Amino acid sequence: MGQISLMVNGRPFAVTCDDGQEARIRRLGEYVDAKVAEFVRSVGQVGEARLLLLAALVIADELADANEALRLERSGAHDAATGTAVDAAANGIHGLAQRVEAIAARLETS
Repeated sequence: MGQISLMVNGRPFAVTCDDGQEARIRRLGEYVDAKVAEFVRSVGQVGEARLLLLAALVIADELADANEALRLERSGAHDAATGTAVDAAANGIHGLAQRVEAIAARLETS
C-alpha cells in the first residue's frame, strides 16, 4: 500500500492508496483542495468540516450531473458504436464513484 500526504486548505492529510495510484490520488486531492479554496474565497474559513462537506456536495453534484447526461445520451443512442461508447463512459463514471467512496472510507480511518 502506498501512502501520500494531501494538502487541503493548508492542512496535511495522510492517505493510503493502492500501489501505483499515488499520482491519481494526488490529482484528486488537488481537485478537492481547489473546491475548498473556492468556498474559502466566497464564505471564508467557516470550519474544516463544513468546507469539506461543501466540497463533497459540489463534487457529488457534478457526478450526478455527469450520470444524468450519460443516461440522457444512452436513451438517445441510435447506433451500436454510440451505445458502446456511452456504456464505456457510464462504466468509467461508476468506477470513479467507487474509487471516491473508497478514498472517503480511507480518510475516515486516517
